[in-house]
Amino acid sequence: MSNSSQKIGFVSLGCPKALVDSERILTQLKVEGYEIVPSYDAADAVVVNTCGFIDAAVQESLDAIGEALHENGKVIVTGCLGKRSELIREAYPDVLAITGPQDYASVMSAVHSALPPKRNPLLDIIPDTGIKLTPKHYAYLKISEGCNHRCSFCIIPSMRGDLVSRPVDEVLLEAERLVKGGVKELLVISQDTSAYGVDIKYAERSWREKSYRTRMTELCEGLAELGVWTRLHYVYPYPHVDEVMPLMAEGKILPYLDIPFQHASPRILKLMKRPGNIDKTLERIQNWRKQVPDITLRSTFIVGFPGETDAEFEELLDFLREAELDRVGAFTYSPVDGAKANELPDPVPEELKEDRLEQFMAVQAEISAAKLKRKIGRTIKVLVDEATAEGAIARSSADAPEIDGVVRIANGQKLKPGQFVDVVVGSADEHDLYATLIS
Repeated sequence: MSNSSQKIGFVSLGCPKALVDSERILTQLKVEGYEIVPSYDAADAVVVNTCGFIDAAVQESLDAIGEALHENGKVIVTGCLGKRSELIREAYPDVLAITGPQDYASVMSAVHSALPPKRNPLLDIIPDTGIKLTPKHYAYLKISEGCNHRCSFCIIPSMRGDLVSRPVDEVLLEAERLVKGGVKELLVISQDTSAYGVDIKYAERSWREKSYRTRMTELCEGLAELGVWTRLHYVYPYPHVDEVMPLMAEGKILPYLDIPFQHASPRILKLMKRPGNIDKTLERIQNWRKQVPDITLRSTFIVGFPGETDAEFEELLDFLREAELDRVGAFTYSPVDGAKANELPDPVPEELKEDRLEQFMAVQAEISAAKLKRKIGRTIKVLVDEATAEGAIARSSADAPEIDGVVRIANGQKLKPGQFVDVVVGSADEHDLYATLIS
């Protein structure tokens, strides 16, 4: 690209949903002839896509804005923290503009004000799939924005609004484009994947001359037609989740569910304003495993929620032992500015929170190690993420990128990212499998 094009630096923070927002903004910048550069020095201006979910993320976002201002001087802020513009303005009155999440038009107009585009139509040829921040072989597929739940520890609805689902044909067309562009794994994301389409009354649309409702099960049926891995994230345990089990049993979508259970004590779940009946949950987990013996269940939990007693924490540990979940993430409760849970009585002392987190993770590490040990000797199909002189790093159907374990292939030096191969599992630890390529 000629040196006359305007140069933009870009900082992307936060969750996969924010990453998809970043990809959209970057694609638009490229289409309009801006050049994306990797350093503050080379940039004419910097866009920072922020996160504002928990206090630590707010601090990280503010630090990133401060660094960009110090190193470059011209900064445009977008993303979740943009909803709290007074907080940003107070810390950094010199930022050029502040916009909220998914507000692509406002970001672009702020960029236009700071740096009017110098368009060269011969140079801005963009691939159909747009700019991706993930490796070429996997992509996040965002199916909706916002959320209808009002969990007491969460401020996402106040930042991203109520649920707004994308029509199913639009999502399937994007998935099709991504697969044509070389994507081998689609990671379905939203705030609440199970609620997909409820806001548009599960509107029917057609794709590839067939009718589909805008609903999770039908979306999965469509994605199954593309012949790549489809992985479901942020699935609330509503009854209709049972409908995707036959698709998993038939190998049409990955036997993997990411369900944020958050806790197991009915009283704490009520205080959290979480949907779902925990008594029925264990029964349903057993039922899913009957239908799909290889299913991987991942979840996240909060320990040390205000008012959590020793007995309620023990209830959570008992649930963990009984549910035998494959992959688990846990956090100590962190007060989020603006969250209702901050007003709850009996906050748990910091030291006790940390102690509970340590106990929780120790119990889960044992479960995880035992479950992975059962895979020793098995032949599994994996997707290669990278190859080095030491071997290859890949993932099985049980491993989502960045958050789960990996499969390390000792003799995989010659493999290429995006390749599917069969390996034999030789050993395991608490998180990862060690395997050999079947030559």
